[in-house]
Amino acid sequence: MRSIIAIIAVTTAFTVAMAGAAPPVQAQAKNGSHRTDLSKNDLSIPGWEEVQVRVDIDPGKTAPNHRHPGEEIIYVIEGTIEYKLEGMPPVRLQAGQVLFVPYGVVHSATNVGTTNAAELGTYVVQKGKPLVEWVK
Repeated sequence: MRSIIAIIAVTTAFTVAMAGAAPPVQAQAKNGSHRTDLSKNDLSIPGWEEVQVRVDIDPGKTAPNHRHPGEEIIYVIEGTIEYKLEGMPPVRLQAGQVLFVPYGVVHSATNVGTTNAAELGTYVVQKGKPLVEWVK
């Protein structure tokens, strides 16, 4: 358990440091959301890795329902994003706010503002599994 807490502390510090950094070239858009891979490293926990991704969402667009093979810690970099997590009421976050998404929970994110919205997703996931599973 201490290993997980240490990993979350380190990735949170990295998240804050990266929030102001210019992102690398963005990946192809999916439904108005653009994913940019930032880092991927093996953890000290066998079979697990950390992955960090910047996700930009165009105004009025949604990153549709999906889930991950582990936990996600979301740090909103800019804009206002409404998150819908299965079984929970929607929550709106602004730049500087954080959201925790438990393992396997289906969720979506919508840019409810009029300008770009961006988040930094830090994942603690099972190695070798696809990071994102789109859910209809």
